[in-house]
Amino acid sequence: MLTKKQHELICFINDRLAETGVSPSFEEMKDALDLKSKSGVHRLISALEERGFLRRLPNRARALEVLKVPDRPESREAVRSSTPAPTLPEPANDVVEVPLHGRIAAGAPIEALEGSTSLPVPAALLGSGEHFALEVAGDSMVEAGILDGDFALIRKQDVARDGEIVVALIEDSEATLKYFRREGTMIRLDPANRSYDPQRYAPAQVRVQGKLAGILRRYS
Repeated sequence: MLTKKQHELICFINDRLAETGVSPSFEEMKDALDLKSKSGVHRLISALEERGFLRRLPNRARALEVLKVPDRPESREAVRSSTPAPTLPEPANDVVEVPLHGRIAAGAPIEALEGSTSLPVPAALLGSGEHFALEVAGDSMVEAGILDGDFALIRKQDVARDGEIVVALIEDSEATLKYFRREGTMIRLDPANRSYDPQRYAPAQVRVQGKLAGILRRYS
């Protein structure tokens, strides 16, 4: 037996696939089920996978396959119908192109690098807002799981809260990816590597360019 929310979710996913061929986003599923967070959607999907109703397609963004659909209350009398079930369209792999502005330690303002090239990114990795990407250079954030050669996906914004990983432009000349913290009247940019020291600046020296939204990594 499925719970009410599990039943609602599998029917919502099935209806969306039948209508458009594209799996709904986690945000859409959260709103459709009136859930407070996307973590609730993750738990429901995992439960449906365990019960054999749903399967995630590997290496594809927003790709879900409905293996079986529970009876809907209004259609139980029609269960014995001889009409074959419709073939579901294959879920699409949504990819968006985001601007790739260069290497994070390139020593140039982000604005000077805009429009250079773009990077294909699974849409499921991005939330709302405008995004860009930067290639990570160096090992100052390795303890946060951010490695040299990774692509940092950045949501554009000019404010930050303590503890967020941000792209900070220092004196309009050098961009860096660090933890953002306020320390008295100063701004402290913390690395995630014990081999490096925090950097302290006056607020006028630092401009937040965006907040880390995700990481892409290539394996070769």
